[in-house]
Amino acid sequence: MVLALRYLGILGICALFAACGQIASEHAACRVDSCRMRHEMLQSGEASWYSATFQGRLTANGERYDGGALTAAHRTLPLGSYVRVRSLATGKSVVVRINDRGPYIKNRIIDLSYAAAKTLGLTDARSMRVQIERLESSANTQTESDSGGFLTTGR
Repeated sequence: MVLALRYLGILGICALFAACGQIASEHAACRVDSCRMRHEMLQSGEASWYSATFQGRLTANGERYDGGALTAAHRTLPLGSYVRVRSLATGKSVVVRINDRGPYIKNRIIDLSYAAAKTLGLTDARSMRVQIERLESSANTQTESDSGGFLTTGR
């Protein structure tokens, strides 16, 4: 009898923990993965930009490099993902699509297209301190980013 009551008590505690876990996850503001994708600052470091000699060369995703497009190279972010790059020196930011791998120079975290670098004020320097933040993939972000680069802010 005592053994049966002990098992019944343990079963009741397990059921309580299981129920509390479900309630918390149902009422959470956002799921762990979506919060991480929307709010996580991925990296801070040095950004550089592609020289004109790369124009027309194939990138890692198979498209040709276009210095006028808002694109970038990153070592590990998924190809096709979007990031906001913010200059720590100027405060300007730009949204770019990752379409290549790199940079291959030590201490650099991202290589920007000429258009993206110009938006940040980077084209007069070799590199610049930036923060990059991965953005949630949405139809609006993709459409606006590919439409000619008005996604820059003075923040």
